[in-house]
Amino acid sequence: MVEPILNTAFPNKIDTTKKVEQFLPKGVEAPTANGKSFAALVSQVTNDGINAGNNTEIQGTKSLNKSTDIVDVVTAVTNAEVTLETAVAIRDRIISAYQTIMRMPI
Repeated sequence: MVEPILNTAFPNKIDTTKKVEQFLPKGVEAPTANGKSFAALVSQVTNDGINAGNNTEIQGTKSLNKSTDIVDVVTAVTNAEVTLETAVAIRDRIISAYQTIMRMPI
């Protein structure tokens, strides 16, 4: 685990967390020194993708029963599509990084 760097040169440090939070979307918190692990982050993103897919299926079923508006169905499908494209882009970057590491001389 990476320990935070202590800044002894500037004892009156500026709290950058509050400055960062003003630029983040609502509901998103600034990272902290004791934040989530990478595994927890991957798990959360995976669960979000699964939930987006499930929501798409629910909206599709509701549209067959004529109990929802077509706009809700299109929104759910678009959300699932964006989630899938994000997952594919992340996968491609991980594979590219792995290939770069494998090409490095020992």
